[in-house]
Amino acid sequence: MTNSIRAFAPVTLAILLSAVLGAQDVSQKPVTTPKPAATPSAPVGTSGSGDAPRADTSTDYRLVPGDKLRIEVYKDAQLSQNLQIRPDGKITLPLIGDVPAAGRTSNELRDAITSGLKEFNSNPEALSVTVIVVETVPPTVYVMGEVNNPGPQPLTGHITVLQALSTAGGFKDFAKTKDIRIQRKGPAGVTTLHFNYKDAINGHGKVIYLQPGDTIIVP
Repeated sequence: MTNSIRAFAPVTLAILLSAVLGAQDVSQKPVTTPKPAATPSAPVGTSGSGDAPRADTSTDYRLVPGDKLRIEVYKDAQLSQNLQIRPDGKITLPLIGDVPAAGRTSNELRDAITSGLKEFNSNPEALSVTVIVVETVPPTVYVMGEVNNPGPQPLTGHITVLQALSTAGGFKDFAKTKDIRIQRKGPAGVTTLHFNYKDAINGHGKVIYLQPGDTIIVP
């Protein structure tokens, strides 16, 4: 009986030791914490508090006085210029002089400059001009004359003459609302559009959408 116990003791001790070591291995294994899902970053160019303001370079944007431009003429540092559109709507370049800019798109101005420079270029087919809008003036329209609150108004989105007149506080007592004029500057100069307020509120006549720099005159 004593011999059996002695023979069994090493086996029992080995089993107990194995169990203890196994428990230690489990307790010493590092616990892996799941990583949180990555938050997708914002696309490049999206607006935010840290974004720098950018000029409107869309192809249908029409230039206005005060806009800052970079004119690049390929391989000609003298003709390449940093310019600002003057209050008269023009810019001045070497060789060709004054060029109407206000009211044109950047592509239209590029074509006008290219056309003007061709006669001074020995290889006109290789002439390459780029017009970059560096900084734009906030678009504004002006309402003046017989309205209660004359002055400039910011042009945000598509604004009609009716909406601008409403923002100007309506008419004074002796306003001639049938003969309202809208003066608009373009490459060919100033054009005048006529607006009849009574026809407009009755649903007659053409809806006129304002453009940057337009001036509404209520006589």
